[in-house]
Amino acid sequence: MSNSSKKIVSAKVSAPHSNPKWAKQEREIIEKLNDAAVEFVARYCRPDGTLIWRDQWGSMDGSDDPYEAFMNLALFYSIGGNERVYELARQMWDMITWQWTQYGQIHREFDGYYDWMHHGEGMLYFYFFGLTKPESLVDRQRAQSFANMYNGKDPEAPNYDPEHKVIRSPLNGSRGPRLQVTHEDWQTHRTVLDDYLAPYEDLKSHDFANKKCHWSDDAVYAEILEKMNLRMNRGDVPLNLNATTLMTHGYMYSHDDSLKQWVTDYLNVWHDRAKANNGILPDNVGLTGKIGEYNDGKWWGGYYGWRWPHGYTTLIEPLTNASMNAVLLTGDMKNLDLARSQEDFIWSLRKDVDGVTKSPMKHFDTGWDDFRMVNPRNMIYIWTTSMADEDLARIDRMPRGSDWNEIIAPGVSGLDGKTGHATKHYIANTLSWFQYMRGEIPDYPERILDMNLTLIDNQLRKMRSKTGTPRDWDNYDPATADVEVGLDLRVDGYQIHAWQEFNPVYFEGLAQMVFGGPMHISHGGLQHGKVRPFDGQKKRTGLPDDVAMIVEKVTSTSVEMQVANISANTSRNLVLQAGTFGEHNFTKVTVTQSDGKSEDIAINDKWFEIELEPNSGATLKFTLDRYVNSPTYETPWQSRNDWDAVIKGRPAANFK
Repeated sequence: MSNSSKKIVSAKVSAPHSNPKWAKQEREIIEKLNDAAVEFVARYCRPDGTLIWRDQWGSMDGSDDPYEAFMNLALFYSIGGNERVYELARQMWDMITWQWTQYGQIHREFDGYYDWMHHGEGMLYFYFFGLTKPESLVDRQRAQSFANMYNGKDPEAPNYDPEHKVIRSPLNGSRGPRLQVTHEDWQTHRTVLDDYLAPYEDLKSHDFANKKCHWSDDAVYAEILEKMNLRMNRGDVPLNLNATTLMTHGYMYSHDDSLKQWVTDYLNVWHDRAKANNGILPDNVGLTGKIGEYNDGKWWGGYYGWRWPHGYTTLIEPLTNASMNAVLLTGDMKNLDLARSQEDFIWSLRKDVDGVTKSPMKHFDTGWDDFRMVNPRNMIYIWTTSMADEDLARIDRMPRGSDWNEIIAPGVSGLDGKTGHATKHYIANTLSWFQYMRGEIPDYPERILDMNLTLIDNQLRKMRSKTGTPRDWDNYDPATADVEVGLDLRVDGYQIHAWQEFNPVYFEGLAQMVFGGPMHISHGGLQHGKVRPFDGQKKRTGLPDDVAMIVEKVTSTSVEMQVANISANTSRNLVLQAGTFGEHNFTKVTVTQSDGKSEDIAINDKWFEIELEPNSGATLKFTLDRYVNSPTYETPWQSRNDWDAVIKGRPAANFK
């Protein structure tokens, strides 16, 4: 049945409202970003839409970076960007895919082979399209094709072994598992990796005690590649748990239960592996499923594992993504237990270091090492899913090395013009948002939105600078650059990040207020949230014109928010959805208008509509049942039955 015939419970808000500061700020952000998106694309693209860049790029790394730089076009449209923003989002995904196919990294519209840290980053762009126009045949077709690369249905990409339930290599993609690497694969990033720890402790050409490993040395590089091929490139690693997001994304288009089953099965396999390893998540599993199969039986020492390069960070993050995906698909909170157990285990190994409680982030042959304060962000994401006191307790026990109430201006130039915080995708305020949800920082909406506006201005200044001119990057001289970017653009491995540094389309504050949650986990997480807005008149995703909203409080059973229409003469229709993917249900709402009058309305649905008369606003307090609906990209006006069927191509056997 089509959703267009479904009656949505509604309310009318008419009491005059003195347009609040936060509402004006949100509309200013949207207006600025609509213009900035056009300028950004024009600045860095040729007339045909291809990126102004070099004529060759020789390594397996890099296709994720241009996707990351332009992916916010799609997510911004889902919040309320205009139709031109959507057109640019489509253009840039297609052009990046074409251009990096020509370079040789992308094959059949998917990265030929790399790891799921980088796949996860690049695929965010594709995931965000699900929140834009889900009827898009090409997006749904691609979602099915990409999922088939990991469920055993694509013979050209045999990444997954269903018998042993292993993804057969840390390096995988549309060309299948990369069981052996070559000199070319890591070539462009050798200079960057010079600043990292050695991946092995027994390199003959390098003393592990020196910490930093000189990949630029040909002898060191050759030995690393040899050991990679012997120890690292065959078999499964926890980083591959990020593939669960790809399958979850495919499920929300198709409701193919086999994709849901794949996600829960794969997470459970890692749960079993940890159980067999005394509760510790192993970081390398051979092709037969045996822990440490190519690593002398050691459960540590795998690719992006306990030793190299980041340790625990790149184990807990994909596990967090997979756990949240499994809860989204099933509603079963037990899917969070493996992530919780690893947090508890790392905490159990804590010790006092100069008066500060720190836990080990790495395991070497000599034991646990690299003691640091535990990063609370992953546990905050888990809490947004569970809303459980036990997860709050895990967060509260963590020592605070910084002021969690601080509003951070990410990027190179901060609010005061000094060097600011470097953060992935400029997602810098998960901790302060969490504090706001705990009842701290009462003026947080105005402060985070003000920071957002300042960040946009800073980024526009950087983008418009001489340093921001793409044809000058190969001649970059930091001594004479007119704007500092925080990257040495003379280094290949850094230059490919430049578009992210100059991008003005950042909106963390706006996203937090609209979704009622932190922005996505940058290495492959979906944009989870407690609510999602739609324009009832235009029947599209995002805030209606002139409308703004802030989510002020979330609990396990409720969401409290404010909505406002700042138009002086036009009514607007705002439709709210329970959960980014319709996974929750509103049971009832209390609507309190600005004159103090309130009414209770029974809903018992995932959608609720509000007609906002000019210059009106209200406070809404919803009660809800969480994770009771199958997540979907369907909209209030479209069901899957309204979408055209995906194309069934001729079987490959017919071409032989």
